[in-house]
Amino acid sequence: MNKAELIDAMATDAGLSKADAKRALDGFISATGGALKKGDRISLVGFGSFSVSHRAARTGRNPQTGKEIQIATKNVVRFKAGSELSGKVN
Repeated sequence: MNKAELIDAMATDAGLSKADAKRALDGFISATGGALKKGDRISLVGFGSFSVSHRAARTGRNPQTGKEIQIATKNVVRFKAGSELSGKVN
């Protein structure tokens, strides 16, 4: 499912116009990104939680040449599915 299909599904399920559903989705994405950038954790009961994890610098290897390279530190977004979402999938 891509973003347009998700907007269509949200509009149908919630009885919204597609424009309202798009604004709601864009607002969710914006608010989530802003909170994660500040280091906050977002928890949606039943759905899951988003958090930021720090990945330390490490030495990697170029697969083409075999030469060692340094991989910089970075923050990565983690998602852990909630029990309700996991139950729907299984």
